[in-house]
Parts: sequence; C-alpha cells; structure tokens
Amino acid sequence: MLSRFDFKGALRRTLTPLQRLAATWWRRQSPSRQDRFATLGPLVSVMLFLAAIILAFWYLRNEEIEREAEAVKRDTEIAQQQIRVRLNENQEKLVVIARDIVTRAIDPQEFGVQARAFARERPEVTHVTWLTNRRDRRASVSGAGFQAENLMVLDGGDPSMPSGNPGTAPEIAFQAAKERRQVVYSQPFTDNNSTSVFQVQVPLIDRTGFAGVLIAEYSIEALLRYYVPTEVAGRHAVSVLDAREQVMASTVTPMPGQRIKRASIVSEVPLAPALNGLVLRGQGYRTSIGLISNTLFWMVVALSVLTVWMLLGTWKHMRRRMQFQTALANETNFRRAMENSMLTGMRAMDMDSRISYVNPAFCAMTGFSEAELIGRKPPFPYWPPDRFEENARLLQQEIHGRSPAGGAEVKVMRKDGTIFDARMYVSPLIDPKGKQSGWMTSMTNITEAKRVRDQLSASHERFTTVLEGLDAAVSVLSVQQGELLFANRSYRLWFGADPKGHAMLAGSQLSRSKDDPDADDEVDDYSGLPAQHLTEVGSDPREVYIEGLEMWFDVRARYLQWTDGRLAQMLIATDITARRRAEEQAAQQAEKAQVTSRLMTMGEMASSVAHELNQPLTAITNYCNGMVSRVRNDAIQKDDLLAALEKTAKQAQRAGQIIHRIRNFVKRSEPQRQASSAHAIVEDAVELAGIELRRRNVAIHTYVAQRLPTLMVDPILIEQVLMNLLKNAAEAIDNAALPVSRRHIELRVVPKHTAELGGNIEFSVTDMGPGLPDEVIERMYEAFFSTKSDGMGIGLGLCRSIVESHHGRIRAENLYNGASIVGCRFAFTIPVELSRPEPSGPALNTAATP
Repeated sequence: MLSRFDFKGALRRTLTPLQRLAATWWRRQSPSRQDRFATLGPLVSVMLFLAAIILAFWYLRNEEIEREAEAVKRDTEIAQQQIRVRLNENQEKLVVIARDIVTRAIDPQEFGVQARAFARERPEVTHVTWLTNRRDRRASVSGAGFQAENLMVLDGGDPSMPSGNPGTAPEIAFQAAKERRQVVYSQPFTDNNSTSVFQVQVPLIDRTGFAGVLIAEYSIEALLRYYVPTEVAGRHAVSVLDAREQVMASTVTPMPGQRIKRASIVSEVPLAPALNGLVLRGQGYRTSIGLISNTLFWMVVALSVLTVWMLLGTWKHMRRRMQFQTALANETNFRRAMENSMLTGMRAMDMDSRISYVNPAFCAMTGFSEAELIGRKPPFPYWPPDRFEENARLLQQEIHGRSPAGGAEVKVMRKDGTIFDARMYVSPLIDPKGKQSGWMTSMTNITEAKRVRDQLSASHERFTTVLEGLDAAVSVLSVQQGELLFANRSYRLWFGADPKGHAMLAGSQLSRSKDDPDADDEVDDYSGLPAQHLTEVGSDPREVYIEGLEMWFDVRARYLQWTDGRLAQMLIATDITARRRAEEQAAQQAEKAQVTSRLMTMGEMASSVAHELNQPLTAITNYCNGMVSRVRNDAIQKDDLLAALEKTAKQAQRAGQIIHRIRNFVKRSEPQRQASSAHAIVEDAVELAGIELRRRNVAIHTYVAQRLPTLMVDPILIEQVLMNLLKNAAEAIDNAALPVSRRHIELRVVPKHTAELGGNIEFSVTDMGPGLPDEVIERMYEAFFSTKSDGMGIGLGLCRSIVESHHGRIRAENLYNGASIVGCRFAFTIPVELSRPEPSGPALNTAATP
C-alpha cells in the first residue's frame, strides 16, 4: 500500500502544468476566498443553465417564425400566380375582341354577343364597354351578360367612365392608352356600387390612328374570392392594398367597427400583370405561444431564481459570519491596544480582593511589573506604609459598594518610593451570566491636574480681585431665567443685587411677567435663545441714562456661554457722567461761538448794510418831501398821490425785509432741524451775502438742480456756512485785486451718490481767486488759525462742526490750469434719500452782478 506522501507525489505527477498552476493558485487563497469561490461556482452554473434554457427557447421560436414566414411567402406567391394567369388570359381575349373591332369584323350587336360570353365565364368582370376616341359608348355589357343602357354614359356621373376629368383613374388610364397605344391598367377606384375596382383598357388602333378603347372592369374582391386557392385562404389571410396601404379587399372579413391588426409575419408581392400600385399581402400568425407566455420557461426561471437566491443567501451568511469573526478579532485587538496605550491604569480584583488583572498603564504608574501584582492581596505593595489603615478603609468601602460616585482621591507609592496623587473609580465586574465576579478599578494620575487646579483657583482669585477693583459695573445675567450670575463691587454699589439694574442698562424688560403673551416674542421656547439675531445687539457701545442715579453710563454688551452651559449676557457699564457734562458745556460754547461768528460777519458787513438800507430810506424821504411840496401847492392829483404812497410803502417794505433777514441770521436760538428746501436756503443766503458781494464788486452765479429731496437740517446753520464760504471767496477775490473777468463766484447745489457716503446733496462755492497754499489747507480747520490779519480763526472750524453735526462732509481744493492755480472750491454734503425726490419748482439758475 502506498503511503500518503507517495499518493500525493503520484497525483502530482499525473496533473498537467495548467492543473498544477490552478492547484497552486487555489492553495495560495485564504480560507475566506476559497469559501467565496466555492459559493460562486454553483451560482455561475445556475446562471449558465438559465442562459442555456433561454437560448434554447429563443432558437426554437425563431425556427418556428422562419418556417411560418416561408409558408406565408409561398402561399402569397401562389395567389399572385393564379391571379396573374387569369388576368393574362382575359387580356389576350380582350386583345382578340379589340382586333375584330378594328378590322370591322364585328358590329356593336356582334360585340355584345362576344362580350356576354366573355363576362359570363368571368365573374370577376363587372362590365365590358366599347368607347370611341371621343368617349362615346358604342356598346356595354354588364357582368350579368345584359346590355346596360345607363352604364358608362358620359353625362351620367358614372365614376367608371373616362369623363375627361384629369384627376380620375379611368381618365388617366384612357390618356395613357391613347398615348402609349398599349394595354393599360388603371389605378383602383370605387364604382357606383361602392365596390373597389380597377380597369384594363385596350386601345383600338385602325388606319386613321386611335379609334377608342375596349374597357374591362375587374372587381378586386371577386379576384381574391375566385382565384386565391381555397387551401391558401384557409392557411393564411390574403388581402389587396393600394399605394396608401389601405385594404381594398381581403379573404378575412373583420368584425364591424374593428380593424385587422397587422400580423407579425407579412409577405407582399405586386398584383401582376396590373402593376397599378396594388399589392398582394399574405399574413401569418404564430401558432405556438411566445417566450414570455411559456409556462415551462417561467418555471425554469423561477427555479433558477430560487436557486440563485438560496446561493446568495448562503454566500451572504458566510460573509456575515466572516465579518463577525473579523470584527470580533478587530475588537479584541482594539481593546487590547486601547488598554495597552491608554494612560488610565486598570486593575481587576476577584471577590476575595485578590488582583486578577492590571494593564500596562497601571504598571507604569506604580513601577511594579504585572508578575509582582497579579495574585497579591491587601496590603498592596503600592500602598504607602503610613496610609495602610486609610487605604484598607477605602478598600472596604469599595467592596461594600459605598465608593463615592466622583471617585476617591488617594496617595500611591511607586516602586522607587516616590508618592503621587491619584483618583480611583470602582465599578462591579459582571460576567455574561449577570453574576458579579469581582471589581474593576480605574486609576488616573491627578498630580498635574491638582497643580493646575490650584493655579486656576489662584488665578480666579486674582481675576475676581481685578473685577472687584474696577470703577465700571460688570454684570452677567442668564438670558433664560433672568438670574444675576455675577456682579462686581461697582454694580452692587450702584444697583445692589437686583437684576433690574442689568435690565435697565441692557434696555430690555426682564421684569415682564411670564403670563404676558408678548414675552414669547423675545425668547424662543425651544432653545431659550433670543428670537432676534444676537449680532443685532452686538458689542457696540450704547450710552444709557439712569434717572434714579442721575448718571450716564457707556454700556458694552456681549453674549457668552456660562460655566454651566447656559446662555448669558455680560454688560460692562462705565460711568461717563463727567464726560457728558463736559460735552454739554462744549456744545453750549459751540452754540455761543456760532452766534458770535454770525455777529462778527454782520459787524464786518455793517457799512454794506448801512449802504443797503440807505437806498430805500433815501427813496422814502424823497417821495415824502415831494408829496408834501405838491400837497402844499395843491398841485397833486389823487392818483399821483396814491402812486407815490405805494412806491413809498414798497421802499419801506424792502428796508424791513433787509432788517428782518439780518435779525433772523444773527439772533441766538437752539438748533432746530426741520424739513427745509435747498432752494429757499440758497435764496436767503445769496440775498444776505449779496450786500457784501456788491460792496466788493463781485458777481455770483447760482445753480440749484430741479426736484431735489427735502433736507432735514437747521436752515439758519446751513445759511451761516454758505454765508461764511461766500464772504471768504469775495474777500479772496477783492484782496487779490483781480480784474473784472475773474471777479465772480459760482454757487452750485446738485444731488450726488457715492459708495462711501450714499445719497447726498452737495453745496459747492467756486471762486476765481488766488487759491490756498497747501499748509493752509492742512490747518484751516484748526481753532484760532486764520490767514487774515484781523481774523479770529473760528469761521471754518464752525462750518466744519455745523456740517458734521448734520452727518455731512466738507472739503476744500485748489483749481489748476496746468501747474498754475486759477481758483478755489469749497464743497460740503448733506445726506438725503435720493429715491424720494421733492416736487419743487424749476432749478434756480441766476446770475447777480455787482
């Protein structure tokens, strides 16, 4: 008997190289892959079996279809041949009759005898007619063999008669026979009896030429009935179709209102020898059921699918088993790696307090090896000698389940004698049967954490000391509960421990009752967050006045997450009462400076004002003296007296208007913003400045754009700015002793829109003076800086303050012609909404001359 090794060697010698290669490849595969291939083999076999069954059914079905198609084609050709033979015989007989007519061997009476014999033997012929070349009927015999006087009459409306209408089938055939001198078959048409027919027309050619035609009309339905063999009609449906594939006649009569569906097997041949567009179609149907309707096929498919499903289920089960095995191995390796890599020490004890397991981290913490700890009972070698009793007591608490939930803080001694702080957590060790088998203890080194905690505690104390020493009030309030979480000394000094102080500073209403239905609008019930975006509140500073304390606070707020996870709001309120009072005093001083500036302006214009008032007063004196003289002399009429009085009143009104405008300009009043028109402001400013301009012989040109929006400004202050700019421009021109061509000022008011400022109205004053040096442009807004020998240096500074108080901008620039300065331009803007224009009058565009 051969040994097992001898048998393997003999088997290896009998294998071919390909088989040995396959065996080597199989041995190299893992067991899981071998199981997978072992499962895929039957699956592939079943799929190949199902494919073979489907191919067999498909092949048999195609064989049947090919046999049926050959049979249909053969029967169609047989029917074509039978009809062709019959039509050829009839055509030959008609040619003989036509020859007798042409040779005058027969007259109409004898023609009737031959035509009756011809029609009686041929049931497919409906009638035989002899027509002249003028379409006159010489004789006509119906299919029954009788003379038909009303048949083929030219004026009778018979569709079978070539009536001369070029669109009818008989007329087309008549013209073709006349031209070709050959036998012609007409296109199919419907006769008086609603029967589908076609004609064969034999031309009559004598010595004089075309003498007429001999017409035989065929019924298509009769051709199929009499000349399609009975066995062919019994096997397949045969029909005649026209050029539009409309069925003219068929061996199968459909049910009324239904159409015959096109068969799956069709064979078509032309209706020879007519060749007039008629097609003979044979139709066949499969006698066996299709592949989809085959019950045996579906049984095979169902069994194959069931087998595949079972194989797939087995494969998935094996795959899940391998996955579970792999997952279990990975989990075991993961837990072992986690235990070996974690910094937390793990220790397991049995019910007798004997150590049964320690991980590498526990050994690394204590310095003892696993062999030195496994199997040891209390006292353990890592207990400090001076803490045996304390550790024994803690161990008894652990065994009896009274260990603190937050763990116990203990001292642990390393093998080298050093001691560190640790925290131990104990939990019962339960086996798979639910029975406790010991205790599991986790230990962490908290020496560094304890040091950090002490440092944090000290840092917290320092931080609290700093906050308590701040002059600003710092408070933190819970958004959901409205609870004051923190308040420093300044807050408690001003508001006590009441959260209402926080609410007053934040501008909210935390004192609102919970039953108030409007309270839901500010807080979201689901998350407890403010309904409005927190960024809308932001950290922008706000100034809040507390009436009870009569103090102003600069309040900055932000949202933060409190130590317990609650959303809280922190406020820092700084006392700015002293600063607010200083600002109020500065505002009062600025108001006084504005009034002083206006008074100074009018003081400088005093001589011009006196000259301006002197004209109407002189005119009034002259008018009064003239009227007194003429009244004394009784040399004045009533109308002249009234005219003189009206002129006197007009001059007095003019003087009053001058005084009224000057009084409104210089009087002291609180700034009052109101809806004002740029047109009116410019008119008042130009009228006041006109006095100074005329005195200095300077012209002014004014342009105000149409449909400017309404300005929300203090008109007196804006007039003061325009007055100052116009007066400065006039002084610059006059001091430079410029010629008349350059002694003019341009005042323009136009709307503008920029990306930086948005919509605004721009007031610009342009002069043709010598301009300003660069060092003056840099310092001209400084207080008490002036280029005039008698100037106080507060005019442009006030102008800038007035414009910026209206949220506008003011700027100055020199105008250049090449490298030389040809003028100066002052411009300031007032913000407005340009989308809502003011319905004003036409643009102010005036020119004033000195």
